[in-house]
Amino acid sequence: MNRAIYRLLRFNHKGRQWLTQYLTPTGLSVLVALFVFGLISLDIRRSVSYQVFAFLLALLATSALLRYGSRFGRRSRDRLRATRHLPRFGTVGVPLRYRIVIDNRSKKHSVFSWRESFENAFPSFYDFQQFARAKKRSRQDWFKLLARQQRAVASPSALLPLAGESETEVVAELLPLRRGLLSFGALILTCPEPLGLMNRCITLSLAQTVLVLPKRYQLPALDLPGARCYQADGLALVSALGDSEEFRALRDYRPGDSVRKIHWKSWAKTGRPIIKEEQSEYSVRHALVLDTFQLESYSEIMEEAVAIAASFAYTIQTQESLLDMVFVNDQAHCFTAGRGLGQTERLLELLASVVLCQNESFSALLPIVRSRLSLLSGCICIFLTWDCDRQALIEQLQAANIPTLALIVAPAAGLSEPIDRSCLRNSQSSIHVLHIGRIQQDLWNL
Repeated sequence: MNRAIYRLLRFNHKGRQWLTQYLTPTGLSVLVALFVFGLISLDIRRSVSYQVFAFLLALLATSALLRYGSRFGRRSRDRLRATRHLPRFGTVGVPLRYRIVIDNRSKKHSVFSWRESFENAFPSFYDFQQFARAKKRSRQDWFKLLARQQRAVASPSALLPLAGESETEVVAELLPLRRGLLSFGALILTCPEPLGLMNRCITLSLAQTVLVLPKRYQLPALDLPGARCYQADGLALVSALGDSEEFRALRDYRPGDSVRKIHWKSWAKTGRPIIKEEQSEYSVRHALVLDTFQLESYSEIMEEAVAIAASFAYTIQTQESLLDMVFVNDQAHCFTAGRGLGQTERLLELLASVVLCQNESFSALLPIVRSRLSLLSGCICIFLTWDCDRQALIEQLQAANIPTLALIVAPAAGLSEPIDRSCLRNSQSSIHVLHIGRIQQDLWNL
């Protein structure tokens, strides 16, 4: 039964897409009027509405003949080539601009508009099954599921001339709505037929992808607490962040190297300047713990938590410290970024693909954090809720005398259970609740 309902909904979705693609707004109005007058004119003895119905039907039939008989059709597909120039990354909520170059190899001149076709625009059967099994689901929840599946909204395009035997370049713009991999499908060129009721379409297969990074919030000027800690393996950084440095290796001089790093004895032996490479033994190192443990397949709270984590990861690059991001998907992940490493971009890429962990409990994260306590100067925790396991993590950090900033993402109505702040033993530690709908305001109040 669920599969039959799913196919019916998918057919309805495809039908609506077909109508909006092949019918202009005027054509849709004529189709609606045709349906209305068809109902009114069922009894032709009492109404003359059937004449209007016949006229509208003839109008649509003529438009269809003009559409299929146009030269801007299947024969033109082989004479058109398109190239889409996409940036490497996009960001949720930030307009993404890119270029489209269309090469018209025929001698015919046309006027066209374009639209993008995105892949995976309809929920999978697995998502529909989860939706159907959940209790107290309403019709609005189904529309929310469809809205979540929509990853981007493309701006409408204006009619542009397509000259013969030439290339036409246009600038397209879309608004990414969800983080992750945005898959482009075909590029559809449309041109209205003379009556303006139907579109003549050419579909150019142009599969490409762009990675959409999480939304980022503006953070206040936070002075992350914590003193420099000894790093057992040292940190081979370009800039010295620690209190002392240890000899690492010798290498040839490079333009821009400090004269103080020259190894004079090696220069005397080799006859060319030699530089000492050193590594820092002490540095400020913070951990960013991202809570990914939730039973639901999709959570607005999770998306906001990832956005907050991305905000810290993006901002930390301007501070003289390191950041270890710790989270669990199918396995535990720990990635280090910060000044001198140049890997903040990589960290944002990881956050763009983070998914909820539904097979493990939050307690699986505790040993990972415990193994890094001796290296940490401070810790930032982003929680999806508050319970005994989250409190146990805060208590472990406080027992190691690590300053902790705990951020709990909560619904607009607030948390169902009160927060026990008695676990905070360090004066530099704090717990804050960030409410959905006013995350930015709550972050400014930190």
